[in-house]
Amino acid sequence: MNTRTVRVWDLPLRLFHWLLLVCVAGALISVQMKAMDWHGRFGLAVLGLLVFRLAWGLIGSTHARFWSFAPGPRSLVDYLRGRWHGLGHNPLGALSVFAILGVLAFQAGSGLFADDVIAYTGPLRRAVSGDTASLLTSWHMRMEYVIYGLIALHLTAIAFHELIKRERLVKPMFTGRKTVENQSVAEDPHGGGWVALIIAVALAAAAVWIANGALLSPPPPPPPDLGW
Repeated sequence: MNTRTVRVWDLPLRLFHWLLLVCVAGALISVQMKAMDWHGRFGLAVLGLLVFRLAWGLIGSTHARFWSFAPGPRSLVDYLRGRWHGLGHNPLGALSVFAILGVLAFQAGSGLFADDVIAYTGPLRRAVSGDTASLLTSWHMRMEYVIYGLIALHLTAIAFHELIKRERLVKPMFTGRKTVENQSVAEDPHGGGWVALIIAVALAAAAVWIANGALLSPPPPPPPDLGW
């Protein structure tokens, strides 16, 4: 059967994928080590990466755009019946992507307002009431287990495709290229040039700057020590 190697994942998307992996791992490890300053830094980095991915999902190259892989009922049925053909994320993989991005967005966002009263106070804690901060802190801590579950499902799915279906998923995320047999889908992506990259990076940087409390008024100075 004729095969062809086609470019699927662009370099910015691949860098996002591996940087997100590093930052999420860093956030999970640092919280277990009680290194809360580093946990906060990794959380801000995750937030910036997610904003970049949101922008890149709108103005990036073909297979990075959300509309190219957002699953519908028909595509899910076709995939389950073995009739789906495509280059990017398959419908179940797309659902996994959206679930991971959504949970990480909630986790990074809630962490900005978190306050454990002991070792960590989020950079935007002063923007909400104490009750809201307590609620977000409790949900932030609970969602950690959801993240572990999604990671386990993600790794299981990769192992299934690599070992059982003999479909290479990891290598294309390094090289950006896939070997395909269906020539009708073997079309290189387009879009996502330098202008789009600059816009996406600028939006991510602005989001991190704002999330770090840049727009909040400075806290009031401590009361003077009168020596009493």
